[in-house]
Amino acid sequence: MTADISSQALACRDGAQPLAEMPTDARRALLDAMAARLDAHAEAILAANARDMEAAQARGTTGAMLDRLRLDAPRLAAIADAVRHVATLPDPVGQVTREEVRPNGIRVRRVRVPLGVVAMIYEARPNVTADAAALCLYAGNGVILRGGSEAIHSNTAIAAALKEAIAAAGLPEAVLTLITDLSRDTMVRLLQLTDLVDLAIPRGGEGLIRFVAEHARVPVIKHYKGVCHLYVDAAADLDLALDLLIDGKTSRPGVCNALETLLVHRDVADAFLPRAAAALRARGVELRGDAASRARVPDMAEASEDDYAAEFLDLVLAVRVVDDLEQAIAHIRRFGSDHTEVIATRDEAAARRFVAALRSAVVMVNASSRFSDGGELGLGAEIGISTTRLHAYGPMGAESLTIERFVVEGEGQVRHPLRATDS
Repeated sequence: MTADISSQALACRDGAQPLAEMPTDARRALLDAMAARLDAHAEAILAANARDMEAAQARGTTGAMLDRLRLDAPRLAAIADAVRHVATLPDPVGQVTREEVRPNGIRVRRVRVPLGVVAMIYEARPNVTADAAALCLYAGNGVILRGGSEAIHSNTAIAAALKEAIAAAGLPEAVLTLITDLSRDTMVRLLQLTDLVDLAIPRGGEGLIRFVAEHARVPVIKHYKGVCHLYVDAAADLDLALDLLIDGKTSRPGVCNALETLLVHRDVADAFLPRAAAALRARGVELRGDAASRARVPDMAEASEDDYAAEFLDLVLAVRVVDDLEQAIAHIRRFGSDHTEVIATRDEAAARRFVAALRSAVVMVNASSRFSDGGELGLGAEIGISTTRLHAYGPMGAESLTIERFVVEGEGQVRHPLRATDS
């Protein structure tokens, strides 16, 4: 199968070239057609997902993993709408980001072009099949999709619907390649095709991402986990802070932008913590805190060092009382994962300090961590959230799937003109 994955990657690369040359309107029409095929094949896609769900439940899968796998009519409709939304975004391909004329008269432009071939490695998220396809194709890239075995029927049904639109547009179907050989050997071979694959993006659990990073020879965008914090400052509006906490922790605890740790300034801990604990427990959240937190909420469990570094992806929250903003920043620097941090405060100086002091991909001031999402931040569907400081950092949309190159135009200028003695 290793020879087969090479040939599939080669076909994907060759198929991407005519796609990259398509005008904007044609790529937008392609995405609209892809969305229409998802709608048209909804019954078959949901039936395939039901098979995956049944198999997952038989294996004992529960909680966040099962929620990520599940599709229903509203979720599938939202996936199709996300594909349509990508088609309405500014086209990054051919975008001139900078232009100047040098003293010697040459004209230098920086122009966005497709990356080439993007390999998506993901688990239990059938929506990624459509999201990644839409974003990669809109940015002029070929895409190789390698989903997990737990979603194989869902991914196959979604990819089949999308391929119908690709074929109808006159493009090679290989521009969207779904890998059905799910062996580790084949995945490793894919990740080592340095002459065919331009970027790998793993999306799933920390174990998958580390496996990809350790075995890849192609560049990898990594996002190991989302240990997201809410810091409630001394100058916070406590009603606002409570809203951020409830939304960030309980609206969908199994996603990477859910809150995992609450930090509370000592000056407002007496007023805020008992109230927050009652609201969270009413929603089924288990609390684990330091001594200062437990002094204010006596039946709170004791937090360990591991709890503060954990991505629970569940209704569990670590809590700590801090002396001041600087201690909150120090805690986040130690335990954070460079994903998303939130401050609740009415003090503009404190907000500026929080933003400047933290290097996380997304920093929020008086807004829920759940907005750390490509769709919510105006990117359309996201292909992932990068916590790797490469060309993209944070939620990645279509623009993040292009790179800048230099286009230089002259009128015969040479760097070293011939001297009379050279003739």
